[in-house]
Amino acid sequence: MQKATIQLETLTCPSCMQKIENGVKSLEGVNKESVKVLFNSSKVRAEFDDEKVSIKDIENSIDKLGYEVLKSQVKKI
Repeated sequence: MQKATIQLETLTCPSCMQKIENGVKSLEGVNKESVKVLFNSSKVRAEFDDEKVSIKDIENSIDKLGYEVLKSQVKKI
């Protein structure tokens, strides 16, 4: 498993937060219980199985929802 922190361009509303959270949770290999979108800091935190999904897949999912990823940090757990 790996843990990701993804910095986004500024979030503008709580519905954006919910949309991103649901999008990331829908990816196979993401620990759905771990997904948190932090509105005030515009960050997404999630744990994922790197044998099923990559950080690039998660970033692309967020991008397809219309939100810009500024940077990602991944740690092995």
